[in-house]
Amino acid sequence: METYRNHLGQPVGDPLNDWQPVANPPREIMDGRHCLLEPVNSERHATDLFAAYNQDRENRLWTYLPYGPFESETDYRAWMSNTCFADDPMFHAVVDKASGQAVGVASYLRIDPAHGVIEVGHINFSPLMQRSTISTEAMFLMMQRAFSELKNRRYEWKCDALNGPSRQAAERLGFRFEGIFRQATMYKGRNRDTAWYAITDKEWPAIERILRAWLEPSNFDPDGVARTSLSGKMKQR
Repeated sequence: METYRNHLGQPVGDPLNDWQPVANPPREIMDGRHCLLEPVNSERHATDLFAAYNQDRENRLWTYLPYGPFESETDYRAWMSNTCFADDPMFHAVVDKASGQAVGVASYLRIDPAHGVIEVGHINFSPLMQRSTISTEAMFLMMQRAFSELKNRRYEWKCDALNGPSRQAAERLGFRFEGIFRQATMYKGRNRDTAWYAITDKEWPAIERILRAWLEPSNFDPDGVARTSLSGKMKQR
């Protein structure tokens, strides 16, 4: 592939002669072995989600989100009505197949079909799914739609630079750290420096292979404990 060059012969970027804008994410269920990702529906998901989030007695789940916690299910439903039913962000409920209950949410946002860029965010996994196979599979399903189905070029993850668990999760899933945007925004009366992570379409095939292998039933012992470290595999790629 020949690189574009300026009048001095200096490289100015790889050509994208065959590029076509991608489609917006469809409002269709993403079906995995352990979970479903369904477009958020307040009648189907609100009661489950509010109960699941109430498992977090110290309200730590809401520390790095610009909203919450919510005093009542009525308040939570009102927030859902104002926030969760747009096309961008496009919220999905994570439904545990074993219980049939919604146990967390995540969304696509900053959707840019013209440039093939999409972000994952508003990730809020209740204690019922944290550090579980479901949480990894849910993120894999969203990546798979973004890259394999829709053919995006770039998939982003951004979080408060102080949010250590979110940063660790991004790296465990194969995202590459790209830097800190200082004083990028503010919320809940405080500053936020934003840590940027991303996966590109060139990186996706290797990441997909690692995630698929890690999620295979043979990778788990009879107690459901993974035999291999996903973080270790991503570092080795």
